[in-house]
Amino acid sequence: MRFENVCLESIAVALPEEVWTSAQIEARLQPLYDRLRLSAGRLELMTGIRERRMWPAGTRASDASAAAGRAVLQKSQLRAADVELFIHAAVSRDMLEPATASFAHRKIGLPGTAQILDVSNACLGFLNALTLAAGLIESGQIRCAMIVSGENGRPLLEQTLRTLVEQPLTRNQIKPFFANLTIGSAAVAAIVCHKSLVTGRPHRLLGGTARAATQHSDLCQGDNYAAESLVMQTDSEQLLLAGVALAQETWRDFTTEQGTDFDRFVCHQVGSVHRRKLYETLGLDLARDYSTFDRLGNTGSAALPSALALAAEAGAVTEGMRVGLLGIGSGLNCLMLALEW
Repeated sequence: MRFENVCLESIAVALPEEVWTSAQIEARLQPLYDRLRLSAGRLELMTGIRERRMWPAGTRASDASAAAGRAVLQKSQLRAADVELFIHAAVSRDMLEPATASFAHRKIGLPGTAQILDVSNACLGFLNALTLAAGLIESGQIRCAMIVSGENGRPLLEQTLRTLVEQPLTRNQIKPFFANLTIGSAAVAAIVCHKSLVTGRPHRLLGGTARAATQHSDLCQGDNYAAESLVMQTDSEQLLLAGVALAQETWRDFTTEQGTDFDRFVCHQVGSVHRRKLYETLGLDLARDYSTFDRLGNTGSAALPSALALAAEAGAVTEGMRVGLLGIGSGLNCLMLALEW
């Protein structure tokens, strides 16, 4: 896919104040560690995640998304009234019906003339929504869209801790739950528009490539468990291998269209092992990476775009840079996008 007229006009994050360190999580798992004779410190050592953040108990996905939506409007030169399409793109949602976008739309104060919908595709939802909005802008159907993702990892992590402590699981039986301990919470929002609406240098969305390998759709599966609870089980080792293989295939086609001259890369934020394996396989320089997993954990569909926003705030992405967004999500799906900042 290629775009000539689409810009990322503004992007903003909203982060919870409550911090959960890996050491604190392991303290809650002490009965499990004692029973299975596991050493403390392994969670941070194996993932590179020092801490992650959590929204207060009872926070809805729309609350988190609305916080990010209001934040991006404060940064934008456009107004709420300019938004013609609103997409909520998180894994987390308030309920099955109506769309979580309905609640977030009201809380942000967006116009009734905006088309609203949810887009869900595991950790790729935000990037998928970005390309859908870009296609409508490129075709002239709309001129401005807002995309939000509010991810709340607290219900999943709380349920995982209860399961690991209360159930008589063996070392092999706890492996599918390990990825849950890397999950954090965050929200991000972006305003995407036609380049004619941008004042100053535009951050152009150049295009991208998507690939699927759905034969691996059983490697990571999550679902509702009970009220305010979620469950997820992941074959982390096989997911890593299959994901990197799909990324390698996507990267080959992506660079054929977009070239290889990228100044900065932002990939989905999983952990240190995933990052190292991905960059080694693609032959990329880790010095060009910008990561946030060490302090935010894996925040689902908010992970990559929030890392991009924080990279820009930190001066790691500056005017004129070409930025490669390397997204991957369970399913398996991969989407790589090129930005000219």
